[in-house]
Amino acid sequence: MFDVAFSEVILIAVVALIVIGPERLPKVARTMGHMFGRLQRYVNEVKADINREMELDELRKLKSEVQTAAHDFEHSVSQAARNAETGIRSVEEQLNAADTAAGASASAAGPSAADAAPTGMAVQQGTAAPEEPRQSTLPGIDRI
Repeated sequence: MFDVAFSEVILIAVVALIVIGPERLPKVARTMGHMFGRLQRYVNEVKADINREMELDELRKLKSEVQTAAHDFEHSVSQAARNAETGIRSVEEQLNAADTAAGASASAAGPSAADAAPTGMAVQQGTAAPEEPRQSTLPGIDRI
């Protein structure tokens, strides 16, 4: 802290012995020691407080960085979910449109095929295998 040589300390002690006197010198030295100890404790407490504040500031910065990263991640995940949902809806609409078009062409071709059948052949009703319900290829999407 201070750059005091041994010779300077001896000089200060001799001057203190002359000024204060030999009777009061031990009491003054003890008091100075207590004051010096208090000063050291106070300086150490201030250093510790400054270090704690610096650590708290670093933790606050880290907290804000983590919150920003979490918010960005949440935003990107929600954006990806919206994009996926939009894609799924467009595929579903395309499949529904294809089903509607196939149903319309089958109903248009159905009566003309029955009219073209020979009159001697009997049409068997109920012998065709029942159509199995189609399952959605994408989970969570029910077709109409």
